Amino acid sequence: MALSREQMARRVAQELRDGFYVNLGIGIPTLVANCVPDGIDVMLQSENGLLGIGPYPLEHEVDADMVNAGKATVTAVTGSSIVSSADSFAMIRGGHIDLTVLGAFEVDVSGNIASYMIPGKKVKGMGGAMDLVAGAENIIVTMTHASKDGQSKLLKNCSLPLTGVGCIRNVVTDLAFIEIKDGCFWLRERAPGISVEQIVELTEGELVVPDVVPVMDI
Repeated sequence: MALSREQMARRVAQELRDGFYVNLGIGIPTLVANCVPDGIDVMLQSENGLLGIGPYPLEHEVDADMVNAGKATVTAVTGSSIVSSADSFAMIRGGHIDLTVLGAFEVDVSGNIASYMIPGKKVKGMGGAMDLVAGAENIIVTMTHASKDGQSKLLKNCSLPLTGVGCIRNVVTDLAFIEIKDGCFWLRERAPGISVEQIVELTEGELVVPDVVPVMDI
């Protein structure tokens, strides 16, 4: 069975390391804030000016003025800072973000990402995605493996306008954890109940499959 959005976020959270500064993009990435492993101290950053994002608030904790880049209400951890978006982007452009988690429409075998425009459709816009893919040391994309009509999102070449070139290292989908290197997708883990054959069928770009593909521990 394909992973839920929350399970995808939990798998991404396993890539967090103590002391990381992490930017969470709009959509599934924001759920990572609820999944930080015990014993890991990270500072989650939102491009609109909050450094030190906490878990989503309970109903009695909601503050309409405390929002992330996706306009969802959030909490702040002890030691957090609220700054201008200019200061926030200075962190991003200055290379001070250890990990960025983004959603995407498409990713290809060269590590290219398309995440901001579908010609002929209304999409919210670029936001800070181009700055993030240029300034972050490490980027993980999390998205569904295929579209609602069964078309792969893991491609030989992205068909949509690119957000960044050669910048994506890892992808967490609802079916698999995939590494990108040497011009190929490498299948590192599969979701519980998902077969290698299902993943191969829904991956357009070249996929390297090792002899043993472990099941995600989520």
